[in-house]
Amino acid sequence: MARAAEPQGRRRGGSVVAYFTSAKFLLYLGHALSTWGDRMWHFAVSVFLVELYGNSLLLTAVYGLVVAGSVLLLGALIGDWVDKNSRLKVAQTSLIVQNASVILCGIILMIIFLFKTQLLTLYHGWLLTVCYILVITIANIANLASTATAITIQRDWIVVVAGEDRSKLADMNATIRRIDQLTNILAPMAVGQIMTFGSPMIGCGFISGWNLMSMCVEYLLLWKVYQKTPTLALKSAKVEESELKQLNVTKESDMKPAEGVQLIVEKDVTGFEPQQEKEVGCAARIAEPFITFRDGWVAYYNQPVFLAGMGLAFLYMTVLGFDCITTGYAYTQGLSGSVLSLLMGASAVTGIMGTVAFTWLRRKCGLIRTGLISGVAQFACLILCVVSVFMPGSPMDLTVSPFADISARLFENEPLPTIASPEPEMILATGMPNLLNGSTTPANSDPEMSPEPVPLISVSLLFAGVIAARVGLWSFDLTVTQLLQENVVESERGIINGVQNSMNYLLDLLHFIMVILAPNPEAFGLLVLISVSFVAMGHIMYFRFAQKTLGKQLFVCRTPDPKTAPDSSPPGNTSTV
Repeated sequence: MARAAEPQGRRRGGSVVAYFTSAKFLLYLGHALSTWGDRMWHFAVSVFLVELYGNSLLLTAVYGLVVAGSVLLLGALIGDWVDKNSRLKVAQTSLIVQNASVILCGIILMIIFLFKTQLLTLYHGWLLTVCYILVITIANIANLASTATAITIQRDWIVVVAGEDRSKLADMNATIRRIDQLTNILAPMAVGQIMTFGSPMIGCGFISGWNLMSMCVEYLLLWKVYQKTPTLALKSAKVEESELKQLNVTKESDMKPAEGVQLIVEKDVTGFEPQQEKEVGCAARIAEPFITFRDGWVAYYNQPVFLAGMGLAFLYMTVLGFDCITTGYAYTQGLSGSVLSLLMGASAVTGIMGTVAFTWLRRKCGLIRTGLISGVAQFACLILCVVSVFMPGSPMDLTVSPFADISARLFENEPLPTIASPEPEMILATGMPNLLNGSTTPANSDPEMSPEPVPLISVSLLFAGVIAARVGLWSFDLTVTQLLQENVVESERGIINGVQNSMNYLLDLLHFIMVILAPNPEAFGLLVLISVSFVAMGHIMYFRFAQKTLGKQLFVCRTPDPKTAPDSSPPGNTSTV
């Protein structure tokens, strides 16, 4: 018996060791380190900018606008760069640029915190202004590099590591999202404690040191994953514009660029290059980024999963999430920071439940039907948010003009409420700016000035709906993510996912603008109704996509083949997985 048990124990030990040294686990570990550093930095940079500018939201607003505008304009170009270069080069370059930018930014912030008084007196304060510009610029570069890393690892490497097994791809996607959910909560809490019991300068030093060590470990992990997955070295060449089947252009217009390229090659061979040809080549190079931008958006529009991607983007046009807007509203309704922290923890749990639901539903009903079920579940939960608008305790008052707060601030020369940086999951629970009242303290922070108690039934229903809806939200997000992974050809994964990121940022930017136009709590109920409407439109788009793809089989729920799952590939498109 003992001899029989010994080989069995060795086999189990060997399987455990094999898992912890597999490419899949190393990819998870690298993503966890990268995401932890990202979440710490995104949270801390907003706090730093508020601290530097005298508790004003101006620098935070500028940073948020620069980040959103940069990804919106450069998303397609970043994706095109990912497509045109080898996987290892893209991953390593974006990793180094991202972490080096954060480290440099942290050093500059430490210098500003140490010598802010002296910098104010030099050149009439212009040197300090230059430092602010440097911080925002370098932080934006770090965010763009982070976008490139997310595209190449989460949209490309993970597909190759999963191989032909779509069930494995679904499990890996779900695990990646679980890591995201945990780091979204834990990383800001960790760095927030360091900054609270230490100082902002200590926080800068900790984040810079973390990114330096993390960069070295992540670099090694990427190299190990690359070695363990030989297919990562094989990458389909970027097809020419005339060969992009996604572009609906005529054959004649396709041939013109090809003829131009052939002509230049011939001139290079013969050694005869007229000045006119050089001028054409130079103009083409100048116009290349604009052409890439245009072609990327056209290719995205012509993707068979375009409606699914648009449906996901529309979910970003909402105030029903745990960002600075919703938490700011909760403060005006009397919820404390400790209660909000508990609610955020509950939202992380339901988000993880959504990733579990995704893998189970996909096995039972197929990928596309999983998106439908997830959409219905999310919308059904958001009905609670709609009901909360009309319940006792809701401050909604349509007789109050949404622009009243803006007019009052303009006449009183007060600063307007401004947008905050992306992903502020713990923004108000740790003392971050309150977007709805334009201050850096909770609306009910002064016990002597606190208003009469507000009935909590409205805000309770609101957060019950938001937290419950995250099960369907994250399941739907994973569905669309895998649809893009499976149905976009390998040579276009970068540019298509870059445009998808741009669409997400565009709708996210619009939702911040919506709040800026109607920042008073009396208008928040109207924002809730608009948000639910956009969520409904997003799921209607997805329903149309599913209807076009599955036809009469849409409501026939069957158990698909776990490896092939044919209903995830739209007609006329050959999946690369």
